[in-house]
Amino acid sequence: MPCKAEEKSGLSPADDENAAGRKMNRKDVYFFMGGQYKMSRFVAFDVETPNTFHSRICAVGLTVVENGKVLDTVSFLVNPETDFSWANTRIHGISEYDVLYAPTFPELWRELGPLLRSGVVAAHNAAFDMRVLRETLNSYEIYEPPLSGVCTLRLSRKFLPGSPNYRLDTLCGRYGIPLRHHDAGSDSAACAELLALIEGSGANLSSYIKNYPMQE
Repeated sequence: MPCKAEEKSGLSPADDENAAGRKMNRKDVYFFMGGQYKMSRFVAFDVETPNTFHSRICAVGLTVVENGKVLDTVSFLVNPETDFSWANTRIHGISEYDVLYAPTFPELWRELGPLLRSGVVAAHNAAFDMRVLRETLNSYEIYEPPLSGVCTLRLSRKFLPGSPNYRLDTLCGRYGIPLRHHDAGSDSAACAELLALIEGSGANLSSYIKNYPMQE
């Protein structure tokens, strides 16, 4: 189960301030290392939800990678200000009692927003995580422009063939990536390692980066 908040060790206030107003362009996205171009900065992202409506978040994890090095992994419990479903709690182990004194999403967004805008966002099954983020933003009437992102589920199917399935836990078991599944921080760290593995295979990911709208 994720903690309420993990202290950041690799990210300075200046990082957040620079990220807040940053608009990426093509030369920001890649750097050259080991004979190939790689994404210069990406933020692996994972959410857990309190119920099946997918318009609120009860835990979030982010792993920030810059120039091939992990800067930090952070995770937070989030008070979703809504009811929990027993089915969701059974998956991730988080109940309404765990988030009783946790910050709400608008309170956390002041920190999360600049980080997500600072690089390409990576998620395993990005369609789900980005949809939950979009619907949560909309439910709180928070405006956010589209975010650039990649889906490691899609990339794994393309560049890591031969797996019996492409669930995050299956891929982590196959490639020896540590994982506490459905712990948002651990899921984001595993997603980052998986993306690094895919990039290390020589894959050119430029055509797989897409814009995910954050407004309905």
